[in-house]
Amino acid sequence: MKALLDGLIPDLLDPQARDLATTVEWWDLSLPGCSDPFPVAVQGQGPTVLLLHGFDSSFLEFRRLAPLLSQNFRLIIPDLFGFGFSPRPNGTDYGPTAVLNHLDQLLKQLDGEGPLAVIGASMGGSVAIELARQSPDRVRAVMLLAPAGLTGRPMPVPPLLDRLGVWFLSRPGVRKGLCRQAFADPKASVGPAEEQIASLHLQCPGWAEALAAFARSGGFGGSGHPLPDQPLHVMWGANDRILQPRLKAQAMDLLANPVETLDNCGHLPHLDQPHQVAERCLSLLTA
Repeated sequence: MKALLDGLIPDLLDPQARDLATTVEWWDLSLPGCSDPFPVAVQGQGPTVLLLHGFDSSFLEFRRLAPLLSQNFRLIIPDLFGFGFSPRPNGTDYGPTAVLNHLDQLLKQLDGEGPLAVIGASMGGSVAIELARQSPDRVRAVMLLAPAGLTGRPMPVPPLLDRLGVWFLSRPGVRKGLCRQAFADPKASVGPAEEQIASLHLQCPGWAEALAAFARSGGFGGSGHPLPDQPLHVMWGANDRILQPRLKAQAMDLLANPVETLDNCGHLPHLDQPHQVAERCLSLLTA
């Protein structure tokens, strides 16, 4: 995977994505059945903050937020297990347990640095909540950006349908449409650079097989109950067309903390409104 990512960096159209990709380190995490190292972007100095991307995405999702946060924090930005440019060994389970086991090994590499803050976007929000509950001594605060999967329940996709879903997600037109749907103003925000990043990791060997296996697992659902004890702040966009009103209403019922809604913002606050997110991170995570 390292050779693949290194070969793709020079052709990245977004200069912030290129800059972030050059900070990737390859960590040996001693996961069962996998001897290959895992990509982790490391940037900045200060208190450690772990950033977790969303479904079928990669660390490049934080290309606009990372330069703003790295002025005050040391950022650890991994690709979640089975996603992005992470290795995908054959015969391995791909689901919530595997994702959390990977992060547990990653956090062991950071032992001795004290508790860290976690920022989770979309599905990464559910992962952040699960991680905070699982490792209360390692996580001191959580920020969620348009979190998905806090309510409901896991929904396993039956065999055959999982492959059909992955094939559908691999279609260029579908990916272009989903990319545009994620932004508040796609005409102004989405161009060749964004479309390139949204599909770049599909070149990774095993992408389809791992995504289908994750779908069969049911993914993250109902992860918000019970909420962890750590300080928690939630931000989402007023123009989110992916997190449906019904799901937002259910999450509002669950969350005891106030939810901050950003104007002119879609499902990706860290891309639509990175400066506002960075300012809130600075005020909350340094308190």
